[in-house]
Amino acid sequence: MKPIIEYTDYRKFIQDFYDEKKRTSAFTWREFAKQAGFSSAVYLKYVCEGKKNLSRVAAAPVAQAMGLIGFGSDYFTAMVNYSLAKDDATKKALFEDMCAMAKANKVRVLGEEEFDYYKSWKNSVLRELAPAMPGARPLEMSRACKSYISAFEVSETLNFLQKAGLLQKDENGSFHQTDKSISMGNVDAVPVAARDLQRQMGELALDALQLPLSERDMSGITVGITQNGYERIVKALEEFRRQVVDIVQSDGETEQVYRLNLQFFPLTERVRGGQKNDV
Repeated sequence: MKPIIEYTDYRKFIQDFYDEKKRTSAFTWREFAKQAGFSSAVYLKYVCEGKKNLSRVAAAPVAQAMGLIGFGSDYFTAMVNYSLAKDDATKKALFEDMCAMAKANKVRVLGEEEFDYYKSWKNSVLRELAPAMPGARPLEMSRACKSYISAFEVSETLNFLQKAGLLQKDENGSFHQTDKSISMGNVDAVPVAARDLQRQMGELALDALQLPLSERDMSGITVGITQNGYERIVKALEEFRRQVVDIVQSDGETEQVYRLNLQFFPLTERVRGGQKNDV
């Protein structure tokens, strides 16, 4: 079984623990539930299937039933708290707590660097800008950004990008990308940070409205469609993104860093083809 630090989903950890015990013994869900103090023999099975949630109070006895102590128990409880969080801000804070807890015990949370990358617009901008300014100092890069970023922040960001393996620095002090493009990982905490990045980029797009038309292209349409029409448009957007990636990968040396936002979202409730639920 993998170390607990490689998990961010407590349900997956419980399931893997059970499967491992089952593989090597006559372990049952009933026995597992009894050791954790549950009267229902299938409660933990339902938790793993997503039919039930583990409460904060129940986290400690379940951790004990799995033989977790010290850091392991604390980390498992943190995973439970993370899953129970109701909003992205709380999820972000709890995931950062998990990372801090891991660092204090000299281990690394799987997906931590990916999470940190998507937390700020500065990371993606400087990942593109730094290689386009060979030998440039942080202050020069700072002045090249249309949105404010200090020279200190540039330096900190470049250090992070090198540590994360997203940029390499040669003997001449110039930066190079390790890969032409990157994609979001499968760690469930990463989309939480990515949503915040999309919000930041949306705010930068508002600021970009002040730029002359020769430097920007912004347009939009408001349409009434069916679910089938929505799905066709989403597929068309996916194909368009692939085409853009192909253009970027075959393009020449970077002259300027741009951001492309594709935003397609509902402005009303559904008025036909389904019932509106009261909340």
